[in-house]
Amino acid sequence: MNQSMPEADRAETANCASGVGVTARALTRRFGNHLALDRIDLQIAPRARFSLLGANGAGKTTFIRLLTGFLLPSSGALTVDGISPARHPHAVNKRIGFAMETSRLYPELRVRGLLRFLGGARGLRGSELANAVDRVIERFQLASVATRRTGNLSKGFERRVSLAQAFLVEPPLIVLDEPSNGLDPAQRNQVREILRGIEPERTLILCTHDLDEARALTDRAGVLHAGRLVAEGPTGEVLSRQNAPSLFQTDRDAKEANS
Repeated sequence: MNQSMPEADRAETANCASGVGVTARALTRRFGNHLALDRIDLQIAPRARFSLLGANGAGKTTFIRLLTGFLLPSSGALTVDGISPARHPHAVNKRIGFAMETSRLYPELRVRGLLRFLGGARGLRGSELANAVDRVIERFQLASVATRRTGNLSKGFERRVSLAQAFLVEPPLIVLDEPSNGLDPAQRNQVREILRGIEPERTLILCTHDLDEARALTDRAGVLHAGRLVAEGPTGEVLSRQNAPSLFQTDRDAKEANS
């Protein structure tokens, strides 16, 4: 999208035909005295396959919450397609499909009904909504459980439903937070195979601490450690660095290793 266009004008036009870029400049977020993100500078190009890596507590989830507009920065700036989630959260929401780490489904709703409800909440209506639901049910292989209550689903199917809702509005940016966390090896492989089929025109941001998942699904990676971006580059190159294992240690792990 034309970056010379004023932000307010860009906010009214979601370009879903191609991926969108994400830019962070000195992005900082504090929670009281805790510095969760410390002056992050990061450029994720349109159509990139990018993994955001780090140990638990490194700042990955905070970054995702800032990106999706659930949190506001303490300082610095973050934009999606040149648009600030802080100033134009609804416009950014049109561009993002987001699946969080913990699937939060309505257990009393059936799979198809849940997807219709969520699609409607994102502005889909009539035949457009029906077609979108049919499309994601096929894509995520949910036909066999489409009439089942989500509260009775296996962990693997529950995760697929969570991923499916992220694709309902055909967003140009897909953000996935630990998409295979808690799945058994067979379920994990099934989810990864589906995610490998994401269209190349979409931008993918994968938030994970699973290095095999990062290698399988992304071509660039950034590593957060204690709120700082300590490495960024091609995924294979980042993960092959001599100090790579230490980048995924928490401060507590490092202290225990040196004691």
